[in-house]
Amino acid sequence: MSLYRFINSLTFSDVPAHTQQLITTSLMDIIGVMAGATANTTSQNIRNYAADHYPATRLSSRLLFDGRAVHPMGAAWAGGFTADSLDAHEGHFTSKGHAGATVVPALLAIADACHAQGKAISGAEFLAAVTLAYETGLRAGVALMDTAAEYHASGAFSGLGVVCGGARLMNMTEEQFMHALGIAEYFGPRCPMMRLVDFPSMLRDAHGAGAYAGVNALFMAEAGITGAPAETVEQDKIKHCWDDLGQRWEIDAQYFKPWPVCRWAQPALTAVTAMLKDHPQISSETVTAVQVETFHESMRLQGHFPANADEAQYGLAFPLAALITRGQVGPNEVTGDAIRDAQILKVSKLIDITEADDLSARFPEEILSRVTIELQDGSRFTSPVTQAKGDPATAMSQEEFRAKFDLLAGVNLSEVRRDAICTAIDSLPETESCSELFELLMH
Repeated sequence: MSLYRFINSLTFSDVPAHTQQLITTSLMDIIGVMAGATANTTSQNIRNYAADHYPATRLSSRLLFDGRAVHPMGAAWAGGFTADSLDAHEGHFTSKGHAGATVVPALLAIADACHAQGKAISGAEFLAAVTLAYETGLRAGVALMDTAAEYHASGAFSGLGVVCGGARLMNMTEEQFMHALGIAEYFGPRCPMMRLVDFPSMLRDAHGAGAYAGVNALFMAEAGITGAPAETVEQDKIKHCWDDLGQRWEIDAQYFKPWPVCRWAQPALTAVTAMLKDHPQISSETVTAVQVETFHESMRLQGHFPANADEAQYGLAFPLAALITRGQVGPNEVTGDAIRDAQILKVSKLIDITEADDLSARFPEEILSRVTIELQDGSRFTSPVTQAKGDPATAMSQEEFRAKFDLLAGVNLSEVRRDAICTAIDSLPETESCSELFELLMH
């Protein structure tokens, strides 16, 4: 089946029930991340940037959790940056990246623009577009990983998912669609990801740039601009990434993050969460040393004394210290005044992070850590080799997803509004219009 035929023929009811559940869960998860991030400095700055530089024209989208009207390209920039600014969104092993933080805000921008022009989009149609965007974005990421010499940020591939989902919402012709794919790939942000791991900043995983690239490509192709063929879709040597489209679902292999920090830090957080439960005597007052053995990429995070929220979320030591000190890691533990919390910093100083050859050998198929904690009374506890919570093999329950949603979104949204958002998402398969959800998100 051609890619164009696939994106135009898929209905949400065609998708296996398990995958449908993952799509609606992913949508709730990303919205929760954006709600939790909306008051942070990055999110405020990027919304002001979008309002200043991408004013609404005949096309208008509202900024998420803000309400100001901007051009959809500005809304995509802002939404992607916001989702990326709180590092709690889902990810995917074989692409070594993420799709949702790009495709969800971009499709919300496109759908809201359609809504403003009087075109109603049903909940099932929006979910079909989200499904297409995730599935094709992740496959483009696998193709990029298979062909590129360097490890690129997620925005380098996820814009192609925006094109696939957006083309469905915009009823594009096949010629327009193929040009949009080529434009999105050609202008895709091939950002060197490890530079951001070593030098964290607000640029993060380039989700804002990927969302912009995808939306921009759709509008350029609609205006008659041509693009070269998208290599990550059309090259013979990557056909294996696409030949079972519609038969196997790449999104089924996604992982989810319980905490808003880099995935490579999450195995250690998972291990210590279990240790805190099993050994309640562990606290910031009793700990004298913490030894983290982990794989090379995780070891490079370090992050004992972050200067800002970006460094805190791209670190390992600080969020681990926050978990030991406060018993949780949410937005309030990795942003704002927490960065200067004396008790967290005291524990962070006690953490030693080293590479373990046996764990490095199992990366990237597995991301694993082992933690040893020593206490003042001489007690010494060592975790087993631990896989991160939220992998397909260690899946989060729906109750855990809702608890995460409330932990993140509860920083900025009332319980009533959170309940209404979750109800609206659950109701999407049967709703004739997404307007109720949009109204809950766009102010």
